[in-house]
Amino acid sequence: MKKATALRDESESWKAFSAQLNDLLELAEMGDAEMLEELEAEIGTVEKDLEERAFRAMLSGKYDKEDALLAIHAGAGGTDSQDWAEMLQRMYLRWAEKRKYKLSILDLTVGEEAGIKSVTIAVSGDYAFGYLRSEKGTHRLVRISPFDSANRRHTSFALVEVLPQIGDEDLDIKINPKDLRIDIYKSSGAGGQSVQKNSTAVRMTHIPTGVVVTCQNERSQLQNRENALKVLKARLMALEEEKQQKELDDLRGEYTKAEWGSQIRSYVLHPYHLVKDHRTDFEMGNTDAVLDGDLDQFMEAYLKMALE
Repeated sequence: MKKATALRDESESWKAFSAQLNDLLELAEMGDAEMLEELEAEIGTVEKDLEERAFRAMLSGKYDKEDALLAIHAGAGGTDSQDWAEMLQRMYLRWAEKRKYKLSILDLTVGEEAGIKSVTIAVSGDYAFGYLRSEKGTHRLVRISPFDSANRRHTSFALVEVLPQIGDEDLDIKINPKDLRIDIYKSSGAGGQSVQKNSTAVRMTHIPTGVVVTCQNERSQLQNRENALKVLKARLMALEEEKQQKELDDLRGEYTKAEWGSQIRSYVLHPYHLVKDHRTDFEMGNTDAVLDGDLDQFMEAYLKMALE
């Protein structure tokens, strides 16, 4: 029913777009000069709509229409990298808010001095995974460190992980309860009333693979368990797909291991301002706009490259 509803909505959307084009053609054929301003405004709207549809046409992957799980992990570099991870969190939250996506922070571990060590965010909305899958990988920041009294330039790394949120009816992942170790503990907080007095945080370990998932942002232990299991299933599915892809690439002789530090994108704030994607060579000089969530052009460049 979910798939049927999505297909019906897509079909109706294209029918409405076709009707809008026919109305514009009829308006243009009238040749009324007084209608020119209205016609130009309508054409602008249609062109914007067409660009969006062309962009979505590139989102044809198996899970592209699904919601996403976005995780950010600070890399080596201490406080600077933790601050960088928090900057990335803000960047993606702003991007998602502009698209009117629903956001829910499932797990958050703050840094000792500043920033965050890691965060897991559920992003819900049309094609959330399709857009965000272009962001998976290591992101590098070059800047004058605000935490260095000598004002030296530092390079920081953070890892972005993107997984599809798949419903149990679509997810062919079976987990034996005997393979799980579940630890319950008190959620960390900012102190005072923010600290949980009851043990509601959940750490779930899948023993055969060693995958560890934590969820602590819900006040209910049951909700944290459900969210942790959802994230665990998504990660196990991603592991299985990576394994299958590696086997194929090994047979083809094309497999290249993705090492930590092999950044997909660099954000340079000193000695010049530039954000460059190393996979597509697309770059923008307006770093403030990018860090404020202006990511669509980077995503589009990646999707175009992936189709080639």
